Amino acid sequence: MMFCPANTSAYSSLLSSMLDVGKWPVFALLPPEELRLIRQACVFGSAANEALYVTVNDEVFALGTNCSGCLGLGDLQSTIEPRRIDVLCGKKIVSLSYGTGPHVVIATADGEVFAWGHNGYSQLGNGTTNHGLTPALVSTNLLSKRVTEVACGSHHTIALTTDGEVYAWGYNNSGQVGSGSTANQPTPRRVSSCLQNKVVVNIACGQLCSMAVLDNGEIYGWGYNCNGQLGLGNNGNQQTPCRIAALQGVNIVQVACGYAHTLALTDEGFVYAWGANSYGQLGTGNKSNQALPTLINTDKERMVEVAACHTSHTSAAKTQSGQVLMWGQCRGQAVASPHLTHFTGTDDVFACFATPAVTWHLLSVDGDDYLTVAQSLKKEFDSPEISDLKFLVDGKCIHVHKALLKIRCEHFRALLNETDEDNIEIHQFSYLVYRAFLEYLYTDTINLPPEDAIGLLDLATFYRETRLKRLCQETIKRGISEENAITLLSAAVKYEARDLEEFCFKFCVNHLTAVTQTQAFADMDHDLLKNFISKASRYGAFKN
Repeated sequence: MMFCPANTSAYSSLLSSMLDVGKWPVFALLPPEELRLIRQACVFGSAANEALYVTVNDEVFALGTNCSGCLGLGDLQSTIEPRRIDVLCGKKIVSLSYGTGPHVVIATADGEVFAWGHNGYSQLGNGTTNHGLTPALVSTNLLSKRVTEVACGSHHTIALTTDGEVYAWGYNNSGQVGSGSTANQPTPRRVSSCLQNKVVVNIACGQLCSMAVLDNGEIYGWGYNCNGQLGLGNNGNQQTPCRIAALQGVNIVQVACGYAHTLALTDEGFVYAWGANSYGQLGTGNKSNQALPTLINTDKERMVEVAACHTSHTSAAKTQSGQVLMWGQCRGQAVASPHLTHFTGTDDVFACFATPAVTWHLLSVDGDDYLTVAQSLKKEFDSPEISDLKFLVDGKCIHVHKALLKIRCEHFRALLNETDEDNIEIHQFSYLVYRAFLEYLYTDTINLPPEDAIGLLDLATFYRETRLKRLCQETIKRGISEENAITLLSAAVKYEARDLEEFCFKFCVNHLTAVTQTQAFADMDHDLLKNFISKASRYGAFKN
């Protein structure tokens, strides 16, 4: 991973945020001072000629051709200049999706759902087929629920609640609403059937199908399947959710749907693809449709995100090291295998190569020409210019500020009140770990690979830094693999990180055959091995 010098990071952040939004032509007329205010944005429409954006002041604006009233401005007038959507200002949008009508659906931080635009198939969920010119609360069956994520197909909508329930409404010619029939669904209806008593954590829609990922890593699909986009091994439409049995034993953490193809990311960073492939959008090296999940060759790079959009045949993925790959339909070309780009995010792939060049999800933009307190502190970390304290670790210097350390850490408050030293040597921890700890005090974040995060977990335990300990656990979780799972489990037990221990244990059980063949398992501490086998047995890992 590359790191910018501290004194250029703020400028780079500002520059990249402006360029990111500017890659979409619909924003071309916005002056720089307006672009700098944008914090969230979405480009949509059949020609990518409509856009919504949210400013730093939480105001919501729209511009573009306004087909079917999809800008939510109360009329059908196109606008080349941004107009404010008053009803959405201050709502804090957390999820946004759109159809091909287009209709637009959002979820707010309060868990409310608003919808507007095309409604020929009741995809707004209000029980009518009248187009909605202004954002309206979707209330039927959702008033007592908190929605965290929304996804739209061409003319249907699905929503995910904090309870892990899925609700669906709108066009249902192929069963994409999951109601067991092909009658259109005029208001939100819970998708039950096989999802009853299950907890869904991620959703996505193709043009005429719907997908859901469960908390246990299973993935279900329903709706149109003539291209094999449900991954069931056949081409029959499904009117209720069906589990993709071919992925038995594989833990899926994210799903993304293209026009008629599907991408799934596993907990180990592998990517599976299935469905239509006439543009090479499956990344298999050929253009043959696949009705079963196919593992994509990504040169052993661990993936952390997959991206696709129901309006296009383009696919993208991001690696753990920050590289971005793309394949499928790329500006008219059929790219049949993952192609390495110079982009820093999957959003750029869709801005520059998708047809139409829409955003595949709600784009979040960082950066400001004004440095906040947090940005100012981050800029000064390990900068010798005004520091008043140096830590010497493994022969290397780390420049910090006594006042900040006292404010941020009880350990340093006690230590620095007892000494006037300007140089302190550290022998207990490595340079990498100690620098990451000090940087955390300046930034509230950590940036370490999972194996090094174990050392930081040790430090966090020693210094009684509860939040840092939790962040280390999350970092370790994201980097777990069959090779290192036992090592991470051992560390979790050693440092009494209960949540991490349970996570690592479940991962080991889910990948038991491969984990037990690793060198780490062979070298496992006797007592830990005995406890692991006992617990795994109670968990049912050894049942036929």
